Amino acid sequence: MELWRKLANPWGQEVLIGISWDLMWTALAVGLGFVVLHSAWAYAKSNGAQGNGSLENPSSKGWNLPANILRHAMSERVFHWIMSVAMIVLLVTAFFPIVGVQFAWVEIHWIAGLVLAATIIYHIIHATFWQDFWAMWIDKDDLEAGKSELSNILTSSEEEVAKAGKYPVDHKLFHHAASVAGVLAIVTGLLMMFRIDTWFGPADPDRFFSDAQWGVVYVLHGLGGVALITLVITHIYFAVRPDKWWITKSMFFGWITKDEYLEHHDPDRWVVGEKEPTGQGNSGGGGFVQAEGNRPT
Repeated sequence: MELWRKLANPWGQEVLIGISWDLMWTALAVGLGFVVLHSAWAYAKSNGAQGNGSLENPSSKGWNLPANILRHAMSERVFHWIMSVAMIVLLVTAFFPIVGVQFAWVEIHWIAGLVLAATIIYHIIHATFWQDFWAMWIDKDDLEAGKSELSNILTSSEEEVAKAGKYPVDHKLFHHAASVAGVLAIVTGLLMMFRIDTWFGPADPDRFFSDAQWGVVYVLHGLGGVALITLVITHIYFAVRPDKWWITKSMFFGWITKDEYLEHHDPDRWVVGEKEPTGQGNSGGGGFVQAEGNRPT
Protein backbone atom coordinates (compact mmCIF):
# COMPACT_ATOMS: atom_id res chain seq x y z
CA MET A 1 0.00 0.00 0.00
CA GLU A 2 1.35 3.42 -0.98
CA LEU A 3 0.93 6.39 1.33
CA TRP A 4 1.16 9.21 -1.20
CA ARG A 5 1.42 10.02 -4.88
CA LYS A 6 4.34 11.79 -6.56
CA LEU A 7 4.87 13.40 -9.94
CA ALA A 8 7.86 14.94 -11.70
CA ASN A 9 7.67 18.74 -12.10
CA PRO A 10 9.00 20.54 -15.25
CA TRP A 11 12.50 20.51 -13.73
CA GLY A 12 12.49 16.76 -13.25
CA GLN A 13 12.04 16.91 -9.49
CA GLU A 14 9.63 14.48 -7.84
CA VAL A 15 7.06 16.37 -5.77
CA LEU A 16 4.10 15.23 -3.72
CA ILE A 17 0.70 15.64 -5.37
CA GLY A 18 -1.50 14.04 -2.71
CA ILE A 19 -2.21 10.94 -0.68
CA SER A 20 -2.48 7.52 -2.23
CA TRP A 21 -6.05 6.47 -2.91
CA ASP A 22 -5.20 3.25 -1.08
CA LEU A 23 -5.67 5.29 2.10
CA MET A 24 -9.24 6.11 1.10
CA TRP A 25 -10.09 2.42 0.83
CA THR A 26 -8.22 1.72 4.06
CA ALA A 27 -10.22 4.37 5.92
CA LEU A 28 -13.45 2.92 4.52
CA ALA A 29 -12.41 -0.61 5.52
CA VAL A 30 -11.42 0.51 9.03
CA GLY A 31 -14.75 2.27 9.54
CA LEU A 32 -16.86 -0.63 8.26
CA GLY A 33 -14.68 -3.15 10.10
CA PHE A 34 -15.21 -1.28 13.35
CA VAL A 35 -18.98 -1.34 12.79
CA VAL A 36 -18.95 -5.13 12.27
CA LEU A 37 -16.68 -5.87 15.23
CA HIS A 38 -18.49 -3.54 17.61
CA SER A 39 -21.88 -4.92 16.57
CA ALA A 40 -20.69 -8.46 17.25
CA TRP A 41 -19.17 -7.46 20.59
CA ALA A 42 -22.29 -5.57 21.67
CA TYR A 43 -24.51 -8.50 20.69
CA ALA A 44 -22.35 -10.93 22.68
CA LYS A 45 -22.32 -8.60 25.67
CA SER A 46 -26.09 -8.14 25.59
CA ASN A 47 -26.66 -11.90 25.54
CA GLY A 48 -24.49 -12.33 28.58
CA ALA A 49 -25.83 -9.34 30.49
CA GLN A 50 -27.94 -9.76 33.60
CA GLY A 51 -30.07 -6.71 32.84
CA ASN A 52 -29.53 -3.00 33.16
CA GLY A 53 -30.62 -2.79 36.78
CA SER A 54 -32.44 0.08 38.36
CA LEU A 55 -32.32 3.63 37.09
CA GLU A 56 -31.80 4.72 40.67
CA ASN A 57 -28.75 6.94 40.96
CA PRO A 58 -27.60 7.60 44.53
CA SER A 59 -26.20 10.96 43.43
CA SER A 60 -29.71 12.02 42.36
CA LYS A 61 -30.98 12.09 45.94
CA GLY A 62 -31.48 15.62 47.12
CA TRP A 63 -32.01 17.01 43.60
CA ASN A 64 -35.32 18.33 42.32
CA LEU A 65 -35.26 17.03 38.76
CA PRO A 66 -37.64 18.08 35.96
CA ALA A 67 -39.40 15.56 33.75
CA ASN A 68 -37.59 16.77 30.62
CA ILE A 69 -34.05 18.11 30.49
CA LEU A 70 -32.65 20.25 27.69
CA ARG A 71 -29.51 18.66 26.29
CA HIS A 72 -29.10 20.63 23.05
CA ALA A 73 -30.52 24.11 22.52
CA MET A 74 -31.90 25.07 19.10
CA SER A 75 -28.70 26.90 18.12
CA GLU A 76 -26.60 23.76 18.76
CA ARG A 77 -28.99 21.56 16.81
CA VAL A 78 -29.02 23.89 13.79
CA PHE A 79 -25.21 24.08 13.91
CA HIS A 80 -24.91 20.29 14.09
CA TRP A 81 -27.16 19.60 11.10
CA ILE A 82 -25.64 22.32 8.89
CA MET A 83 -22.18 20.97 9.72
CA SER A 84 -23.35 17.40 9.01
CA VAL A 85 -24.72 18.27 5.57
CA ALA A 86 -21.56 20.20 4.69
CA MET A 87 -19.40 17.27 5.80
CA ILE A 88 -21.33 14.71 3.74
CA VAL A 89 -21.19 16.99 0.66
CA LEU A 90 -17.44 17.40 1.12
CA LEU A 91 -16.83 13.66 1.37
CA VAL A 92 -19.05 12.89 -1.63
CA THR A 93 -17.46 15.55 -3.84
CA ALA A 94 -13.95 14.57 -2.73
CA PHE A 95 -14.11 10.80 -3.11
CA PHE A 96 -16.91 9.88 -5.50
CA PRO A 97 -14.98 11.14 -8.56
CA ILE A 98 -12.08 8.91 -7.51
CA VAL A 99 -14.27 5.79 -7.75
CA GLY A 100 -15.61 6.79 -11.17
CA VAL A 101 -18.68 8.91 -10.39
CA GLN A 102 -17.89 11.92 -12.59
CA PHE A 103 -19.59 15.30 -12.15
CA ALA A 104 -18.63 18.98 -11.80
CA TRP A 105 -17.51 18.69 -8.20
CA VAL A 106 -14.86 21.39 -7.63
CA GLU A 107 -17.14 24.39 -7.06
CA ILE A 108 -19.55 22.38 -4.91
CA HIS A 109 -16.60 21.14 -2.86
CA TRP A 110 -15.09 24.49 -1.98
CA ILE A 111 -18.49 26.07 -1.27
CA ALA A 112 -19.28 23.24 1.16
CA GLY A 113 -15.81 23.76 2.65
CA LEU A 114 -16.57 27.42 3.31
CA VAL A 115 -19.87 26.46 4.95
CA LEU A 116 -18.08 23.96 7.18
CA ALA A 117 -15.40 26.51 8.08
CA ALA A 118 -18.07 29.09 8.98
CA THR A 119 -19.94 26.64 11.23
CA ILE A 120 -16.72 25.63 13.01
CA ILE A 121 -15.76 29.28 13.61
CA TYR A 122 -19.26 29.94 14.95
CA HIS A 123 -19.00 26.91 17.25
CA ILE A 124 -15.62 27.96 18.64
CA ILE A 125 -16.85 31.49 19.41
CA HIS A 126 -20.14 30.25 20.84
CA ALA A 127 -18.52 27.58 23.02
CA THR A 128 -15.88 30.01 24.27
CA PHE A 129 -18.05 32.97 25.25
CA TRP A 130 -21.59 31.64 25.76
CA GLN A 131 -21.09 28.08 26.99
CA ASP A 132 -18.93 26.09 29.36
CA PHE A 133 -15.75 25.87 27.28
CA TRP A 134 -14.29 23.15 29.52
CA ALA A 135 -17.31 20.83 29.39
CA MET A 136 -15.77 18.83 26.53
CA TRP A 137 -12.29 18.50 28.05
CA ILE A 138 -11.22 15.18 29.57
CA ASP A 139 -10.76 15.25 33.35
CA LYS A 140 -9.62 12.74 35.98
CA ASP A 141 -13.10 11.21 36.38
CA ASP A 142 -13.27 10.65 32.62
CA LEU A 143 -9.92 8.88 32.66
CA GLU A 144 -11.08 6.55 35.44
CA ALA A 145 -14.33 5.81 33.59
CA GLY A 146 -12.39 5.23 30.37
CA LYS A 147 -10.09 2.70 32.04
CA SER A 148 -13.10 0.82 33.43
CA GLU A 149 -14.83 0.78 30.04
CA LEU A 150 -11.66 -0.40 28.31
CA SER A 151 -11.26 -3.19 30.87
CA ASN A 152 -14.83 -4.32 30.22
CA ILE A 153 -14.21 -4.32 26.47
CA LEU A 154 -10.90 -6.20 26.52
CA THR A 155 -11.73 -8.70 29.27
CA SER A 156 -14.73 -10.61 30.56
CA SER A 157 -14.97 -8.38 33.62
CA GLU A 158 -18.07 -6.34 34.36
CA GLU A 159 -16.43 -3.51 36.25
CA GLU A 160 -18.88 -0.79 37.24
CA VAL A 161 -18.34 2.41 35.27
CA ALA A 162 -18.97 5.70 37.01
CA LYS A 163 -21.74 7.78 35.46
CA ALA A 164 -20.59 10.64 33.26
CA GLY A 165 -21.12 14.35 33.32
CA LYS A 166 -22.88 15.78 30.31
CA TYR A 167 -20.45 14.16 27.88
CA PRO A 168 -19.00 10.63 28.38
CA VAL A 169 -15.30 10.13 27.73
CA ASP A 170 -15.88 8.34 24.39
CA HIS A 171 -17.88 11.35 23.14
CA LYS A 172 -15.05 13.64 24.16
CA LEU A 173 -12.44 11.51 22.42
CA PHE A 174 -14.50 11.47 19.23
CA HIS A 175 -14.96 15.25 19.44
CA HIS A 176 -11.21 15.82 19.73
CA ALA A 177 -10.36 13.43 16.89
CA ALA A 178 -12.96 15.01 14.61
CA SER A 179 -11.71 18.48 15.58
CA VAL A 180 -8.12 17.66 14.61
CA ALA A 181 -9.10 16.03 11.31
CA GLY A 182 -11.64 18.75 10.50
CA VAL A 183 -9.35 21.69 11.25
CA LEU A 184 -6.54 20.05 9.25
CA ALA A 185 -8.82 19.62 6.24
CA ILE A 186 -10.30 23.13 6.56
CA VAL A 187 -7.03 25.05 6.92
CA THR A 188 -5.35 23.22 4.03
CA GLY A 189 -8.52 23.45 1.96
CA LEU A 190 -8.70 27.22 2.38
CA LEU A 191 -5.08 27.46 1.22
CA MET A 192 -5.83 25.26 -1.80
CA MET A 193 -8.56 27.68 -2.91
CA PHE A 194 -5.75 29.95 -4.15
CA ARG A 195 -4.94 27.25 -6.70
CA ILE A 196 -8.33 27.48 -8.46
CA ASP A 197 -10.68 30.13 -9.86
CA THR A 198 -13.33 31.06 -7.31
CA TRP A 199 -15.91 33.80 -6.80
CA PHE A 200 -13.22 35.71 -4.94
CA GLY A 201 -10.71 35.90 -7.76
CA PRO A 202 -8.68 33.96 -10.35
CA ALA A 203 -6.26 31.21 -9.46
CA ASP A 204 -2.88 32.28 -8.09
CA PRO A 205 -0.96 28.99 -7.93
CA ASP A 206 2.42 30.60 -7.18
CA ARG A 207 1.23 32.28 -3.99
CA PHE A 208 2.64 31.18 -0.64
CA PHE A 209 4.43 27.93 -1.47
CA SER A 210 6.73 26.13 -3.88
CA ASP A 211 5.58 23.00 -5.72
CA ALA A 212 7.14 20.80 -3.05
CA GLN A 213 5.47 22.74 -0.24
CA TRP A 214 2.11 22.65 -1.98
CA GLY A 215 2.53 18.87 -2.14
CA VAL A 216 2.74 18.75 1.64
CA VAL A 217 -0.48 20.80 1.82
CA TYR A 218 -2.20 18.33 -0.50
CA VAL A 219 -1.06 15.36 1.59
CA LEU A 220 -2.23 16.95 4.85
CA HIS A 221 -5.58 17.80 3.26
CA GLY A 222 -5.98 14.22 2.10
CA LEU A 223 -5.06 12.79 5.51
CA GLY A 224 -7.71 14.97 7.15
CA GLY A 225 -10.23 13.83 4.56
CA VAL A 226 -9.64 10.09 4.90
CA ALA A 227 -9.67 10.34 8.70
CA LEU A 228 -13.11 11.94 8.43
CA ILE A 229 -14.35 8.98 6.38
CA THR A 230 -13.73 6.63 9.30
CA LEU A 231 -15.03 9.11 11.87
CA VAL A 232 -18.26 9.80 9.96
CA ILE A 233 -18.95 6.07 9.52
CA THR A 234 -18.53 5.41 13.24
CA HIS A 235 -20.56 8.49 14.17
CA ILE A 236 -23.51 7.44 12.00
CA TYR A 237 -23.26 3.87 13.31
CA PHE A 238 -23.57 4.94 16.94
CA ALA A 239 -26.30 7.45 16.07
CA VAL A 240 -28.57 4.69 14.70
CA ARG A 241 -27.85 2.08 17.37
CA PRO A 242 -31.02 1.43 19.46
CA ASP A 243 -29.12 1.85 22.73
CA LYS A 244 -27.87 5.28 21.61
CA TRP A 245 -31.10 6.49 20.06
CA TRP A 246 -31.94 8.55 23.15
CA ILE A 247 -28.91 10.74 22.35
CA THR A 248 -29.76 11.02 18.66
CA LYS A 249 -33.34 11.95 19.52
CA SER A 250 -32.06 14.83 21.64
CA MET A 251 -30.28 16.20 18.56
CA PHE A 252 -33.68 16.39 16.85
CA PHE A 253 -35.88 17.56 19.72
CA GLY A 254 -33.35 18.99 22.16
CA TRP A 255 -34.36 17.15 25.34
CA ILE A 256 -33.89 13.88 27.18
CA THR A 257 -36.16 12.42 29.84
CA LYS A 258 -35.41 12.36 33.55
CA ASP A 259 -35.00 8.56 33.49
CA GLU A 260 -32.48 8.80 30.62
CA TYR A 261 -30.62 11.47 32.55
CA LEU A 262 -30.48 9.36 35.72
CA GLU A 263 -29.45 6.21 33.85
CA HIS A 264 -26.50 7.78 32.05
CA HIS A 265 -25.43 10.90 33.96
CA ASP A 266 -24.23 11.90 37.40
CA PRO A 267 -26.30 14.89 38.63
CA ASP A 268 -23.31 16.12 40.62
CA ARG A 269 -21.25 16.34 37.41
CA TRP A 270 -23.99 17.61 35.09
CA VAL A 271 -26.09 19.85 37.29
CA VAL A 272 -29.77 20.14 36.42
CA GLY A 273 -32.35 22.06 38.46
CA GLU A 274 -31.70 22.93 42.08
CA LYS A 275 -30.57 21.13 45.20
CA GLU A 276 -33.43 20.45 47.57
CA PRO A 277 -33.25 21.46 51.24
CA THR A 278 -31.82 18.75 53.50
CA GLY A 279 -34.41 16.17 54.51
CA GLN A 280 -36.58 16.43 51.39
CA GLY A 281 -36.69 13.68 48.80
CA ASN A 282 -36.47 13.84 45.06
CA SER A 283 -39.87 15.13 43.99
CA GLY A 284 -39.22 14.58 40.30
CA GLY A 285 -41.50 17.42 39.36
CA GLY A 286 -42.71 18.05 35.86
CA GLY A 287 -41.66 20.82 33.58
CA PHE A 288 -38.82 21.44 31.23
CA VAL A 289 -35.60 23.21 32.14
CA GLN A 290 -32.23 23.86 30.62
CA ALA A 291 -29.34 22.32 32.47
CA GLU A 292 -27.27 24.53 34.70
CA GLY A 293 -23.52 24.19 34.98
CA ASN A 294 -22.29 22.26 31.95
CA ARG A 295 -24.42 23.98 29.37
CA PRO A 296 -24.91 22.52 25.86
CA THR A 297 -21.97 22.60 23.50
